[in-house]
Amino acid sequence: MTGRLILASGSPRRLELLAQVGIYPCKVEAAGIDETPCNKESPRALANRLAGEKSHAVAIRFPGYLVLGADTVVSCGRRVLDKARDEGEARRYLELLSGRRHRVYGGIAVTGKTGTISRRVVITQVQFKRLSEREIDNYIATEEWRDKAGAYAIQGYVGAFVRKINGSYTNVVGLPLYETLALLRGFTVI
Repeated sequence: MTGRLILASGSPRRLELLAQVGIYPCKVEAAGIDETPCNKESPRALANRLAGEKSHAVAIRFPGYLVLGADTVVSCGRRVLDKARDEGEARRYLELLSGRRHRVYGGIAVTGKTGTISRRVVITQVQFKRLSEREIDNYIATEEWRDKAGAYAIQGYVGAFVRKINGSYTNVVGLPLYETLALLRGFTVI
């Protein structure tokens, strides 16, 4: 599928996931919105809001197109683990996730050609094994943590740290494919 679908994201992982299922957006356009959480906003609400805002912001710039927006929020309890700003923050995130379960919230939103919007939030629970200091050091050295929510990419080196996953694997990578395809089908795109 190609046509008049725009991906409102600069994430190469989302583009790769769509290509896996034969969807090739005609345009990839980062929304450029402020992603700061609102006061007392839950991780679920944050993922939902950001996906919707990304989709809407790009839809305004490209009327007549179908726009897919997405956002991934990693949380440990109510604490949101953004993209780590530096090695120290990436290390703190991994120490926090070590031996614990956390949640990955995948917000997806599709804005139709007439401005109607459909949204979903997908929740995946991930459990890491207890990490040694050496394992954390080795992971930090890979630099895979850069530009990743929660400072990790499950499809990379960290895959060896995952004891258990409950829910959508592709959600943790960056886009829950099953639910995304269901939303697109609702707009009779696929």
